[in-house]
Amino acid sequence: MWEILTNLGGFFARDPLGVAIDLADIGLVAFVIYRVLVLMRGTRAMQMGIGLAFVFLVYELARRFGLVTVWAILDAVVTYLVLIVVVIFQADIRRALMRVGRGPLWRTSTSARETHIFEEVIKASTQLAQKRVGALIVFERGASLDEFVEPGTELDAAVTKELLYSIFIPSFENPMHDGAVIIRDGRVAQAGAFLPLTVSPAIDRNVGTRHRAAIGITEETDAVVVVVSEERGAISLCVHGNIIRDLDAPSLRDALLGLFFRGPKAEMEAVKAAKPAKPEGQKADATDRKSIPGANKADT
Repeated sequence: MWEILTNLGGFFARDPLGVAIDLADIGLVAFVIYRVLVLMRGTRAMQMGIGLAFVFLVYELARRFGLVTVWAILDAVVTYLVLIVVVIFQADIRRALMRVGRGPLWRTSTSARETHIFEEVIKASTQLAQKRVGALIVFERGASLDEFVEPGTELDAAVTKELLYSIFIPSFENPMHDGAVIIRDGRVAQAGAFLPLTVSPAIDRNVGTRHRAAIGITEETDAVVVVVSEERGAISLCVHGNIIRDLDAPSLRDALLGLFFRGPKAEMEAVKAAKPAKPEGQKADATDRKSIPGANKADT
């Protein structure tokens, strides 16, 4: 401890300009690392990153304790680590650069227009849930969805509850109702789009296709998806590969505002704080605010 204090004293005893430059350098590196972790959080990239970190840890332990065979094998892997990272994370790197180039899509403070969009989605979702009409409404955030979504019908229309309701009304003459609505830059960009299904082996086999698609796109991107169950008439919210079930209008509003306007630190707090709507006197099921494993049956 004394040695650490001595080193800190020597660091700050230098020229003030040099100290300021070093602090700015450390702060910049810390900020970059933080933003990378925020971008990767909740995606498969984070899981693969943890795996690579474990491989590097084993490599260092093998070198330190003289495990020659293990070290020789891992040394060949570490030699090409940069190439491996680029190949594995090429999609995530491309999305990160696109995000930097585009800048933040949603500001950290609410505006009347953006609040109106959420209200229209909430009203439409509530109305669809009452009628037991299934729906998938995807909010695109920093990561572009074009790479992962099978395109639907291009609309470029204002977000209104009437439009959303009419899109999801099941009819042979309405081929868009089976797909998802993509909201991009505050407008309905596409309808009838098809999302990638999650391939996680931990998913309960009773979970239906609509919810699997919502989880799948949030595993691959930072999108937020509102799901209306056709079978149960319930509203759910998917983000970072997790699902929050049985939301009412106020809890859905709180979750959306927390995800879009209170910064990365508040994202998971908003998810955890969202209270599933339950009939009076009925206790909330523990699976309602957890990820999919063990979740209740969902619709297709």
